[in-house]
Amino acid sequence: MAERTIVVTGVGLVSPLGLTCEDTWNGLLAGSSGVGAITLFDASAFATRIAGEVKGFDAAATLGPQRAKKLDRFSQLGLFAGLQAWKDSGLDVNTLDASRVGVIAGSGIGGLGTMEEQKEVLMSRGPSRMSPFFIPKLMMNALSGEISIELGLKGPNWVTASACASASHGLGTALRTLRSGEADIILSGGSEATVVPLGIGGFCALRAMSTRNDDPQRASRPFDKDRDGFVMGEGAGFLVLETLEHARARGAKIYCEFAGFGATADAHHITAPAENAEGAQRSMRLALADAKLNTSDVDYINAHGTSTPINDPNESAAVRAVFGEEAPRLWVNSTKSMLGHLLGASGAVEAVVTALSLHHGVVHRTLNHEVPGEGCTLDYVPEGTREKRLRGALSNSLGFGGHNCTLAFRSL
Repeated sequence: MAERTIVVTGVGLVSPLGLTCEDTWNGLLAGSSGVGAITLFDASAFATRIAGEVKGFDAAATLGPQRAKKLDRFSQLGLFAGLQAWKDSGLDVNTLDASRVGVIAGSGIGGLGTMEEQKEVLMSRGPSRMSPFFIPKLMMNALSGEISIELGLKGPNWVTASACASASHGLGTALRTLRSGEADIILSGGSEATVVPLGIGGFCALRAMSTRNDDPQRASRPFDKDRDGFVMGEGAGFLVLETLEHARARGAKIYCEFAGFGATADAHHITAPAENAEGAQRSMRLALADAKLNTSDVDYINAHGTSTPINDPNESAAVRAVFGEEAPRLWVNSTKSMLGHLLGASGAVEAVVTALSLHHGVVHRTLNHEVPGEGCTLDYVPEGTREKRLRGALSNSLGFGGHNCTLAFRSL
């Protein structure tokens, strides 16, 4: 049986640059930063006091007060982005076989805010005062479960967890599930909401985040000589994936083909990447082979691009190793330069951005990239938005634990 072609027919975003996909996309093209001082809690005692927060999100008004009360912020944001993507696709579950429509999502940490909140209740007021919603709110699979309940989708449903590669693993397994014939449509993405004291405090203890507190909009500076760590972000991204046959039969708008997936493990260190970026190299090669793309077919890479001293030259070395003499002509950017690092949701958000870049023929800049850091010798699109017809693109996600994921996309 011929392999099924899978396409993107709907996208949804909620991010530090806006509550809709359109707002986020326009902010990225304008070179705007969503990073600022933390307002979700008093961060005055923390070494890092900045983050990319989702601003103006009223869960009670958006989802209803009773529904919002039962969801952690990561599920609230994910449900909101998932519903956007579903609406954008033009699908109506009442016209579909719901058992053939699934939800596969990713989150690196899940309901961290709920966990922190309820631990305080336990310690100060005792176990009898803990919320009955505690466990359902904190569990990662609440994300896919709540979306399926809201939309009535009864097909494959689960959540992947692999730190910063979580949503990309979810998208990759969604691709394979669709190709296998187990489903016709899958709503796939990721969500994260870790701008809470435990989240910020934990990464401060790792000394992984920028401390450029007096200049937050210039703190996330991937591949730049003066980068000093990543900036935490929060938000969610979702894509509607379906077979090309199904999409064409209903006259759907098609953004691009989701063509390939590669995933590897470094087997090296829980937080540091392998030497010579060996795992990331294999991930990209596997995605290219799965997509049946040559290196000459790829014009653009949405990099993991965290703005950390270790990641940026490591990922750059991987790109050079895989693409060889093709590497200098590639456009390589980092969406994290404007949104911050959305941890487990980052792969989904960046997949949406990659799909939009292919669809519109536009690549956003890497904000704050002024002087290339050592080992950072690619074209990181520092000066502003660029336009041309893009044929193929990759999106990298490289997570703690040694997890490497690459998603491959192709214009149709």
